[in-house]
Amino acid sequence: MTSVLTGDIIKSRTTQSQDVWLVPLKDALTQVATTSDLFEIYRGDSFQLEIKDCSKSFQTAVYLKSCIKSIKGFDVRLSIGIGEKTYQGNTVSESNGEAFVYSGEIFETLKKDKQNLKIKTNNSQFNQEMNLYFKLVLIGMDNWTTNSAEIVKLTLEHPNKIQEELAKLIGISQDAVSKRQKRAYLDEILELNQLYQQKIKTLL
Repeated sequence: MTSVLTGDIIKSRTTQSQDVWLVPLKDALTQVATTSDLFEIYRGDSFQLEIKDCSKSFQTAVYLKSCIKSIKGFDVRLSIGIGEKTYQGNTVSESNGEAFVYSGEIFETLKKDKQNLKIKTNNSQFNQEMNLYFKLVLIGMDNWTTNSAEIVKLTLEHPNKIQEELAKLIGISQDAVSKRQKRAYLDEILELNQLYQQKIKTLL
């Protein structure tokens, strides 16, 4: 079993220089991928990423969203597919199997359903439940300010640092870190991530 994330950048064509979002996207993908052959950027603003540890796929999606929403005016659509991998290609887009098919299929529904994160596995009950949770958590995530996104990004990059240490990294007060995390609904997102990890175990 593996997990595949498919995504594209929302409003990518609103800027003259695509480096504004492309450089942070490459940095983010490099951060979460264990090797460079596990991600690929294609068609300009689309990308695909394989996360072999399925339990980390939701947190990875949150991290990618925080990286892109840290840039004013941009957001990202993401789909997660979880399933078997039947063919290993030279690049992630050449590989195949359930996870790749599911990720592509559910990605195609995002625009129509106006939902920026969805998941598909071979378990329809799991899909229905998690996609409802995603819809609810997106009420907060889709409305992150750049400051909210930045603090989520920073917290996920430094999971062992306390608020005071995070504050020093970006030159704000510990109280400001606390307020930004609260406005980002970070505690609720991390709770959902724990639930997600538990439920993923029942699929494996």
